[in-house]
Amino acid sequence: MNDKTVTVVGAGLAGSEAAWQLAERGLQVRLIEMKPRKMSPAHHSPDFAELVCSNSLRGDRLENAVGLLKEELRRSGSLILACADETRVEAGGCLAVDRGGFSRLVTEKLRSHPNVTVLVQELTAVPEGPVILAPGPLCSQPLADAIEAYFGGAGYLNFYDAAAPLVSAESIDMEQAWFASRYDRGTPDYVNCAMDEAQYKAFVRELAAAEEAPVHGFEDSKVFEGCMPVEVMARRGEDTLRFGPLKPVGLPDPKTGKEPYAVVQLRRDNAGGTVYNLVGFQTHLRFPEQKRVFSMIPALKNAEFLRYGVMHRNSFLDSPRLLDRSYADRRNPLVAFAGQFTGVEGYVESTASGFLAAVCMAARVKGEALPDYPPETAIGALGRYISDPSVTKFQPMNINFGLLPPLGRKVKGKANKNLAIAERALEALEKIISNQE
Repeated sequence: MNDKTVTVVGAGLAGSEAAWQLAERGLQVRLIEMKPRKMSPAHHSPDFAELVCSNSLRGDRLENAVGLLKEELRRSGSLILACADETRVEAGGCLAVDRGGFSRLVTEKLRSHPNVTVLVQELTAVPEGPVILAPGPLCSQPLADAIEAYFGGAGYLNFYDAAAPLVSAESIDMEQAWFASRYDRGTPDYVNCAMDEAQYKAFVRELAAAEEAPVHGFEDSKVFEGCMPVEVMARRGEDTLRFGPLKPVGLPDPKTGKEPYAVVQLRRDNAGGTVYNLVGFQTHLRFPEQKRVFSMIPALKNAEFLRYGVMHRNSFLDSPRLLDRSYADRRNPLVAFAGQFTGVEGYVESTASGFLAAVCMAARVKGEALPDYPPETAIGALGRYISDPSVTKFQPMNINFGLLPPLGRKVKGKANKNLAIAERALEALEKIISNQE
């Protein structure tokens, strides 16, 4: 390996983005991925950037922090965002993708890049730098043990993550459902399944009492709030779901003109519109229990479940003690990490971490000044969050405007204030891009 070669471990969202950014900057990349030789419990496809939990990259408006992060990545030449935009399926104001088409496109782009060499193998040791490790939250045990040993044996926390079930479109009873997006924003892309008060209360009772699949060490208190199993929410109170994923606000039933007591939303999961996922229904119920309880939703009485929800333990580093704001090891900046393994939460956030880790690694390898993504940008704010030594109880974090500095001036209305923060971020980003040209 010559001094212009960088190893990237893992071809998930973060690793794929990192490999692309390094290759586009003229570096040779060894992309090491254990699939399909070895698959994790949650992965099924041999392709790169496989989406496990959902096919949505969430909101696409600048007034939304993740919408800002996506726009920053688009303007920065992100592979993941380019492929997501190309394989987009309609989902109102969200960026959702054809799950299989998206992963295939990412794989094709990387495999055809002249600077990328793909190696299929499972690592059992941390490679010498320059290297970016993006093993994902389902890191194989041998590599997890090697990383733990690399950091001296005390580098991890962990949480539990869950994926929602998928149903076939043709099995949904559209007499009991309708197409709409909340508040009629965007196009009517969600299937909305209404429940009246009696139906909802019966559903919640059965859901809260349903039998879970056995997982060693699982406790409700350890469930990560951003991806909480629907049965755990049901146990927290009868109305928890109605004020969460089943909220009916902004979704009037066209038959009555009134908002139902509760609404289950289904989102398209592929370009053909033949598969839908239950929004917010991450679960770890036993498969027969999922069929029994979720079929209590009137529109899903005869639903065909194409994939049941699954749950798995996710691992992440205690990054504030270990990593700097470029996601590099504080002791050795030629060893960097990226993705959910660093404690960023979400597809777009993982992509952003891979992007920043790669552009900084490229600068180090080429002997150039590191690009400075200030905290006013969403990319920079995430890097600062995971590296902030004042954070004593580190937990995974989605991007949010609270991570960015305040404006320093009053702006009337939350949406207007968020838009002003986004505009400031994009101005700062354009300066960085101009300096790199």
